[in-house]
Amino acid sequence: MKASPEIAYFSMEVALATDIPTYSGGLGMLAGDHLRSAADLEVPLVGITLLHRQGYFRQRLDAQGRQREEACPWNIGRYVRELPARVAVQIEGRSVAVRAWQYDVPGPASFVVPVLLLDTDLPENSEWDRHLTDHLYGGDSYYRFCQEVVLGIGGIRMLRALGFNRVRRYHMNEGHAALLALELLDTRAAAAGRARFTREDVEQVRAECVFTTHTPVPAGHDKFSLELVGRVLGRHDFTEHREVFCCEGVLNLTYLALNLSHYHNGVARQHGEVSQLMFPRYTIDAITNGVHAPTWTSEPFQRLFDRHLPDWRRDCFALRNALRIPRGEMWIAHQRAKNRLIAAVREVTGASLDPGLLTLGFGRRAAAYKRADLLFHDIPRLKAIGKHCGGLQIVYAGKAHPADQPGKDIITRIVGFEAAVLPEVKIVYLENYDMALGQLLTAGVDVWLNTPAPPQEASGTSGMKAALNGVPSLSVLDGWWVEGHVEGATGWAVGQPWAAVPNGAVHDTEHDAASLYEKLERQVIPLFCRKPDQFTEMMSHCIALNGSFFNTHRMVEQYVRKAYFT
Repeated sequence: MKASPEIAYFSMEVALATDIPTYSGGLGMLAGDHLRSAADLEVPLVGITLLHRQGYFRQRLDAQGRQREEACPWNIGRYVRELPARVAVQIEGRSVAVRAWQYDVPGPASFVVPVLLLDTDLPENSEWDRHLTDHLYGGDSYYRFCQEVVLGIGGIRMLRALGFNRVRRYHMNEGHAALLALELLDTRAAAAGRARFTREDVEQVRAECVFTTHTPVPAGHDKFSLELVGRVLGRHDFTEHREVFCCEGVLNLTYLALNLSHYHNGVARQHGEVSQLMFPRYTIDAITNGVHAPTWTSEPFQRLFDRHLPDWRRDCFALRNALRIPRGEMWIAHQRAKNRLIAAVREVTGASLDPGLLTLGFGRRAAAYKRADLLFHDIPRLKAIGKHCGGLQIVYAGKAHPADQPGKDIITRIVGFEAAVLPEVKIVYLENYDMALGQLLTAGVDVWLNTPAPPQEASGTSGMKAALNGVPSLSVLDGWWVEGHVEGATGWAVGQPWAAVPNGAVHDTEHDAASLYEKLERQVIPLFCRKPDQFTEMMSHCIALNGSFFNTHRMVEQYVRKAYFT
């Protein structure tokens, strides 16, 4: 590290590497890519998260597509090193010891972005406290809130214990980290010899904090009863500071983060607008998400870019020149990526896919609003479409949260459709969607499918990863796709824009399914099957228009200008 970190980036989950299962989905992937680009750009930043010794979970699917969860322990000593510092947090009046492990995200030369993974598995803690940081998003509300105490309050204390004294901005990546701002307030009050923080303390802490909200879905905004919060924290001053806690019987950590930060942003232009409607008292900006290009570009395309665009790893805008790459070479790179996916599918499932058939990909967290089963709304029509093009293949992947039964039911339904759509359509559902599988899937399919119910998709990043590999999207106009969509050039739109349809009609499943089938039948299949030159032209536009912009190098530079050093 060339300089002491000036930015502290807090996130409950971070995807650091495939074999470190400290992430569940898009939020963690985004956090990991944020840190990787910060290292590449030499932004003086330190990451703070939890160790999650048992990971999120390993997904197993039985023959009927019923999800089972298994613990996912990992070799901690292989990837991180223990630091000597110890801090403590108070939970229900007892002192819980916290230590940190460090993972280094390398940048150019000797530059490193350190990531601190907090852990309570220490002999001085009770048995229950020792397992407090084991599971990502595990347990009940009490367990979750105690974890957030460790992340926010313990994270601030650990930074001080390790001598990170030059931090000028604290970035709360979603509301899970909001208690860090409360710790900053209490620290200011204690330094001034006061038992309570003041309005002046609030203003000073606001100047130090920034907050990114990642979803309009209510389940993504943690709320805890004041009884639980008071019991855990040992304080009951919530009604004394309504400008901070904004409580109406509950502590909403999104509001806590909004109240104690001076800059707030959504993660796509439309999501910023939706968030502004949700939180009208606050000014919500937008910084559209991206992905770390070197991480998500497949090896065949990396070699292709290295030959024709040698600066692309350092300067992602160099991908604008992808239009100059010979189309034949681009198609060969795509076929190599597709063959790698086909080989992985055969190894894992025994299923054989045809490299010559149009292959759709869908890889998302299995949640009801993402509508992974929209493609099967009209089985006879889907079969007719598959027959018309000589066969259609669809590769699915995605986990449902252990407590999300509707999400689990979607997986079961999709697997159950396999027999109903054969032989015209072949379905493969790959279990245990993780970082490595995401890399294979987004690069190896021909078209990326995404069908959320607008406006619930805050951003989404899987389609961005596909675009880096020349894979166009067939997607509902929501999240990032509102900005990345150029009809017939970077992909195809399903349905109508959220803002253009009155009375919420955009949520009409019948309408969106009909649009999806029409686009498949009249545009996607004819282009892929009968006009290969035009399809590879579209691939080059995906890279040039979307790969060059929807990356975390651009995103982190925007955070630097708008939030970190202002």
